[in-house]
Amino acid sequence: MNIRELEVKATEVRIEIIRSLHAAGSGHPGGSLSIADIVTALYFDEMNIDPKDPKMKGRDKLILSKGHAGPAQYAALAVRGYYPAEDLLTLRKIGSRFQGHPNMQYVPGIEMSTGSLGQGFGTAGGMALANRLDGDPGRIYAILGDGEIQEGLVWEGAMSASHYHLDNLVGIVDHNGLQIDGRNDDVMTVMPIAEKFRAFGWNVIEIDGHDFSQILDAFAQARECKGRPTMIVAETVKGKGVSFMEGQAGWHGKAPGDEQAQQALEELEEHLAQLKAQA
Repeated sequence: MNIRELEVKATEVRIEIIRSLHAAGSGHPGGSLSIADIVTALYFDEMNIDPKDPKMKGRDKLILSKGHAGPAQYAALAVRGYYPAEDLLTLRKIGSRFQGHPNMQYVPGIEMSTGSLGQGFGTAGGMALANRLDGDPGRIYAILGDGEIQEGLVWEGAMSASHYHLDNLVGIVDHNGLQIDGRNDDVMTVMPIAEKFRAFGWNVIEIDGHDFSQILDAFAQARECKGRPTMIVAETVKGKGVSFMEGQAGWHGKAPGDEQAQQALEELEEHLAQLKAQA
């Protein structure tokens, strides 16, 4: 898929994020919007998957370790064809399979139930090791929040993955600089991120997390790296794509109201129309 097509899909993903969160009346828009380009690149270009056969042998797997951004994963899977996008309007409602955080028991394409920060990343390392032992060619991808890496469990996982030379494991840090209580640097600084993972023995690639050419090139570099896991440190903007949400920590865990959702959707739909006109 070319860059323009990926930009179209990412905007469609953002639209579904806003629609579902508005319908739910709660949830996490900021960090969902910041990873929309990354999950789009994974599901529409990088990963070996099949919406018609979600349990396909040898498939690649994405673990959303920052599980509160589940609306982004749900939306990407819907746009990819795993289920109708209209189903997302039941998000967080009683009886819905779309819980506030990803649930692998009910939603096709979800490979691990996540939400307790740090656990998804460690499990991704276990999956990568299991694939090697089983001779499974599938690669494992794990998306972490930059606030999430304040968890000590993340660094145990980083040490383990390096020790076992898991070159079939790719981590992506969504480095938007903000968490629920404000700036990471004010809460508990995580800097320097890249240097820390390098010290743990990882192959580290630093990119603009909204530039598809850089995203795809980083995944290609990760495939070429042998003997070490790869960590992609993606510089992103929290709330990317919605003007009044961008760079605002207050939108970490607050759903848009009626007027806010209308404005957000108008902005995104206008952008979508422009992209399609340029295609």
